[in-house]
Amino acid sequence: MPNWTHHIQRILELMKRYPGVIALGGFISGVGSFILVDRQQGLATWIAVIMLVSWVWLMLENTLTQLFTRVFKREIPQPLLRYATQMIHQESLFFVLPFFFITTAWNSGQLAFTGLLGAAALVSITDPLYYKWLAPRRWLFLALHTLTLFAVLLTALPIILHLTTSQSFKLALGIAMLLSFPSLASIFPIRSLRSGLAVLSITLAIGGTGWLLRSWVPPATLWITEEAISTQLQDRTPGDSLEDISVAQVRSNGLYAYTAINAPRGLDERIYHVWQFNGKELDRIALDIHGGRKEGYRAWSHKQNFPGDPVGRWQVRVLTEDGQVIGVLRFNVTGTDQAAPAQGEAK
Repeated sequence: MPNWTHHIQRILELMKRYPGVIALGGFISGVGSFILVDRQQGLATWIAVIMLVSWVWLMLENTLTQLFTRVFKREIPQPLLRYATQMIHQESLFFVLPFFFITTAWNSGQLAFTGLLGAAALVSITDPLYYKWLAPRRWLFLALHTLTLFAVLLTALPIILHLTTSQSFKLALGIAMLLSFPSLASIFPIRSLRSGLAVLSITLAIGGTGWLLRSWVPPATLWITEEAISTQLQDRTPGDSLEDISVAQVRSNGLYAYTAINAPRGLDERIYHVWQFNGKELDRIALDIHGGRKEGYRAWSHKQNFPGDPVGRWQVRVLTEDGQVIGVLRFNVTGTDQAAPAQGEAK
């Protein structure tokens, strides 16, 4: 047992001497995880499982350390626990960041969510911020904890359980709400029915806010690999992508909105092409995609029915069933003149 204590002390000294190694390890594992998900989904599943198991340890840390003390008659050194917690935060955040960075629509509210994850990752690798600013503020520490777990679940559930983005979001939000309740109860002790209802109300408010702002959360495992607005589509391949289109072109053959979407192998997902004109929705076309194709699953909608005067700003928003934005295709119609309903297809 003395040898065991000596080895632990040596590890702690090395951690203090080279604090950047943990951060670098988290970053490398995160990028490596993303590459594996893109190329070898079986291995990615194991990585995601390991990440989730590490979170079980974090949630049961106090219980497990007490059990360890009773069984082995020794306490686990507190510095080791602190570093383990920090490392789990680092590993988790750098595991999910590559997914969210590539799936974020940067010209939308998703910028705020991914930016928040990036800021959390920065805090987790900066010891003065993590230990002197974050850790002493229990409510802030638990908020980081819940946010990180929420992001990990959004990334891992479609890979492990082949849940749709909609199902994953609801389950991840539900788990985050459940975990936030005991966290809030530790900050605001429940001593009466009134205080209990107050904590429950805060928990429900967190869940309600998360649901209302769901369009701000990128669909972590869905991203567009190719997109185009074109007047032609032949052999499932679009013509040149256009940003400025004349009224004559619109009237002659309508327009195709083409997207190739990467999704995890085995995932069946319904998405929508939502055609908007000057900010007003005109058509919502459902498309079913299937995961596993390296180049992305090709899906398109064909709009032929345009307003009497189609001149203006147009966009096709690519959404999940719950309204999360996968991407936005923008174009302008310039010039005037009527034409059959929008159609969609996926291959």
